[in-house]
Amino acid sequence: MGASTLPVSLFNDVIGPVMRGPSSSHCAAALRIGRLCRDLMDGLLEDVLLEFDREGSLPTTHDTQGSDMGLFGGLLGWEAADDRLPESTRYLAEAGIRVRFETIDSHDPHPNTYRLTIQNGQRRHVVHAISTGGGMMEVIQLDDFRVSLFGDAATTLIWSGPSAGGIADQLRTQPGIDEVRVHVAATGRLIEARGSRFIEPSLIDTLRSVDPTVGEVRRLGPVLPILTLKGMSVPFATCEELLRVDAGRGLPLWQHAIDYECDRGQIAASEVLARMVEIVRILRKSIAQGVAGTVYADRILPPQTPLFQKAITAGTLLPAGPLHRILLYVSALMEVKSSMGVIVAAPTAGACAALPAAVIAMAEELNLDEEAMARGLLAAGLIGAFIATRWTFAAEVGGCQAEGGSAACMAAGALVTMAGGTLEQSVTAASMALQSMLGLICDPIASRVEVPCLGKNVMAAANALSCANLALAGFAGVIPLDEVIESAKQVALQMPRELRCTTLGGLAITPTAIALTEQMASGCGTSCGCH
Repeated sequence: MGASTLPVSLFNDVIGPVMRGPSSSHCAAALRIGRLCRDLMDGLLEDVLLEFDREGSLPTTHDTQGSDMGLFGGLLGWEAADDRLPESTRYLAEAGIRVRFETIDSHDPHPNTYRLTIQNGQRRHVVHAISTGGGMMEVIQLDDFRVSLFGDAATTLIWSGPSAGGIADQLRTQPGIDEVRVHVAATGRLIEARGSRFIEPSLIDTLRSVDPTVGEVRRLGPVLPILTLKGMSVPFATCEELLRVDAGRGLPLWQHAIDYECDRGQIAASEVLARMVEIVRILRKSIAQGVAGTVYADRILPPQTPLFQKAITAGTLLPAGPLHRILLYVSALMEVKSSMGVIVAAPTAGACAALPAAVIAMAEELNLDEEAMARGLLAAGLIGAFIATRWTFAAEVGGCQAEGGSAACMAAGALVTMAGGTLEQSVTAASMALQSMLGLICDPIASRVEVPCLGKNVMAAANALSCANLALAGFAGVIPLDEVIESAKQVALQMPRELRCTTLGGLAITPTAIALTEQMASGCGTSCGCH
């Protein structure tokens, strides 16, 4: 439970997805699960049974934190930033797809476990999947077969009898097929062929002509932006390995990030930078939207960002230099997220504001261009890759230290890089920032990712700026970054379930929070005039 079994990609796991909704663990991951389920049924869905473990995080949060919205959008075949997502329940009903929810005692090891039974008049499948944080997910069971599907390649699934070994050998010779796995169960065999392309229908016909046990065939399209293909590798997976690869050359953190993603995604350096520049432009558009003011009925807070902008302009705030612009952008992005606008999970939706706000605001203060902003996000992404490789971004697993703590850690490394600091100073700042946020709980009020999430994003951004300056001044981090990440992982194991995004502890169970929960359930959000 935690680190992905795939080599981390900066665009898959850390800076992204581009999405709508309050939570990437809920919205984006559920949407990707739904997309794979849709492919599994060739888009012909009639009934969906969704079961949640009573002791997991989803029974108390699936409706308010966007799991339903994301899953329904995925079942309809949409992208994570589709503007129809807030109305996905209505669209699903209009499509004639019936959904039932049940809470069961399944004792699932992972708190974000989705158990789906999907069917139409001719076909039925059972899918178990987990959301692992930041929009990433894994299908761990398909019918009677234990599998490991991440949506990171074009995948052809073939159900067959006991002669699957010969079929698999033929599939391995096909162009564009990187790997063939045979899954065995009492009911038969499931052959999984993955790569840059699907198995051609003509070959399936040939296989059926010589082996009558070849049955159902399904093609699952990739749901991740960076595929996992043959020849893929990463030059390092930990901060210690990074420093060893650098070998005193003093390359900036962002350059190592580009080298890393070129190897991981088998793409050119120019494409890596161009992808991140596009993300910068999406973020700047979202910031502008938030500063102008957003409105959404189902949220706790009214638009407050314009108030902060007004106070900056009036000069009524205490002196804080660039921090004013950073806090303005943090608030803007959080309000866009809570109004179902487009944001980038960096590294998650709940912690979507601290890192981008710090990088973009500081770049503007320093009169840097969008490519410099992109290099800052790339540097942050590499720090995030070290976290995702050995731990998680999911608050349901690690508390808010996994979200806000990671965001502060990543932002600190980015800010040092943008200031022209050394590689060693960048990782020192990252270490210091995460050290100071160990143990941070996740306790969203009324199950909306607004309060105290705004404050935690503010704290993460301010912490990042402070630690960046300390590192630039020569302060010692003392504990290496890899050891701090491991410590955060161990702290998470000691953290009770109630403090890990279940709304069962912390501020979420104060009398005021309980009253707000009841008020929101009655439909009395910020648009009703009560605030």
